[in-house]
Amino acid sequence: HEKGKTLESTEENREKVQVAEDMASPTQHRSILPAVLVVLLGVCVAPLTADGPSSRARRRAPALKMDEAAVSVMNEVDTDLLLSALSDRCYQCLPQPVGLVPAAPGPGVPTTASFTVGTQHALTLQLNSTPGNSEVHFHFGEHGNYSLWVKSLNDPAQANCTMITETEPVNSYLRESGCVLETASLCVCVCVWLFVSPCRLDSVRNFLHRFGSTLEADRLINSELGTPGRSEESLTEVNIPTSSGRRLHSLDTFRGLALVVMVFVNYGGGRYWFFRHESWNGLTVADLVFPWFVFIMGTSVSLSVSGALHRGARCSHLLWKICWRSVQLFLIGVFIINPNYCAGQLSWDSLRIPGVLQRLAFTYLVVAVMDVLVSRLRPASTPTVSEPTWWYTVHDILFCWPVWALVVVMETLWLCLTFLLPVPGCPRGYLGPGGIGDVGLHPNCTGGAAGYIDRWLLGESHIYQTPSSRVVYQTIVPYDPEGILGSINSVLMAFLGLQAGKILLHYRDQHRRIIMRFLIWGFVLGVISAILTKCSTNHGYIPINKNLWSLSYVTTLSCFAFVLLLVAYYVVDVRRWWSGTPLVYPGMNSILVYVGHEVFEGYFPFRWKMRDSQSHAEHLIQNLVATSIWVLISYVLYRKRIFWKI
Repeated sequence: HEKGKTLESTEENREKVQVAEDMASPTQHRSILPAVLVVLLGVCVAPLTADGPSSRARRRAPALKMDEAAVSVMNEVDTDLLLSALSDRCYQCLPQPVGLVPAAPGPGVPTTASFTVGTQHALTLQLNSTPGNSEVHFHFGEHGNYSLWVKSLNDPAQANCTMITETEPVNSYLRESGCVLETASLCVCVCVWLFVSPCRLDSVRNFLHRFGSTLEADRLINSELGTPGRSEESLTEVNIPTSSGRRLHSLDTFRGLALVVMVFVNYGGGRYWFFRHESWNGLTVADLVFPWFVFIMGTSVSLSVSGALHRGARCSHLLWKICWRSVQLFLIGVFIINPNYCAGQLSWDSLRIPGVLQRLAFTYLVVAVMDVLVSRLRPASTPTVSEPTWWYTVHDILFCWPVWALVVVMETLWLCLTFLLPVPGCPRGYLGPGGIGDVGLHPNCTGGAAGYIDRWLLGESHIYQTPSSRVVYQTIVPYDPEGILGSINSVLMAFLGLQAGKILLHYRDQHRRIIMRFLIWGFVLGVISAILTKCSTNHGYIPINKNLWSLSYVTTLSCFAFVLLLVAYYVVDVRRWWSGTPLVYPGMNSILVYVGHEVFEGYFPFRWKMRDSQSHAEHLIQNLVATSIWVLISYVLYRKRIFWKI
């Protein structure tokens, strides 16, 4: 009876509370709405690793790091099993041992052993002690938990392997895909808003023009080399000598694109594998930007040298300036790639000599000197369409025939050294990664002749100690991707950019001819790449390889560069649909941005302590913020008219 009274009083209280809530003011309801929205948003973005209901009892997985998964091997066979793994990215490699799984103590009583495997690429798991179906090819997901059951069949000499997913992996690309979709949706909404609101179009155009206009850049230097300054004289020294007198913003846009992607990749690229350099043969996003920077440097050299000669500069003065710039660039490169200067004096015993800026210094020196020396062969004026000659269609090539001859000689030297130089303990013409590649027959032959020349001339302690080939091929010798032999092909890359500059100069303001020339060059270089590589990653005559800076690597990236420069030229300079903002700002201060991001990489606000260092999302946010800050810095410097020019 007392329990019944208690229930009745409880019901009366609930009714009173409900009446009070119904009589509450509308403002109270409105104050609850934000909280409800926050809760709904939290439910929508809840971590993907949350466990859902499952009928299978789950085992406790080991602590997993980024790009790792847990695999538990259940052995019902009465023999010990050695688990080995082989990555799909490892060409001609032997499976590498992962661990030992003990034999089952009796029928129906399996033994269990847990291991950690990588998730970046698909793996082939092999149990070498079991005949029959003893291999499993599987692409594991990040932070997933898997079981590999090894069961005996009716025949005791046979075994069967079955992979079971115990815990679903996280989708580390989902948030990034959402960011891309949100950005695309925002762009679409802006375009629709501009289209349906013509009365607001003028104000928006004025704002975008004030923010993104690069008209002041017509007086800025068209080079990545120079000293900081605001003087009007230093800013007006490199106007491109076109008939229209207008600066080609497409060059700054292309250079800025390469530099921004380079900074993002160097900061980590969210720790995704496609933002890291390829282990050996092949291409990733990280392998694209440095060659493009070299290419656009060659284009800038052509335009800046032509502009200096047009203003009456002496060749001797230009040669001295080129040599001094190269020395400064080389010394800056040595300084920033040996960061122990903060802890004390540099030690010669471990000083790395090759590097990105050192490669740029050598390439700039060779290409710029060649261009200056052959400048006297150029006529005072070039033929026009109204005055055609038999050599008009090829005069941009004929005027540079001495440079062409020298580049052919240098490329012949690269081919001879690469394929004919005897390397102790290695097959002649070896282009492999060494380590466990090539079935482990040549572990000390990383890079073939290129690695041997660097170790012979510079010494093992003065080159890069942790090459990208260590990740997959487990190489055991140092190898430098910016080594001596590869510098020959970087000169070829810059020379092709120089040729793009000649096209812009000789066919000035003839947009259709410039576009056609770029298309022809891109097509020819693409055909050469297809022949050299046989349209494959590892089976060509000369595979695409960033570590070697192989000939096919240069022709492929030059093909891409001609196409991208064509698109930028048409969009930015011909149609003027886009001013190049914000890429033009870092493109005008490229050396400052590159050196600054290397020196201040470990300092706030470019890097901070993360809550979860094993999260792709947090790394991605940090790297995007750091890259955006450098774009903002370059914009502020542009507004202050400060440009670092060596």
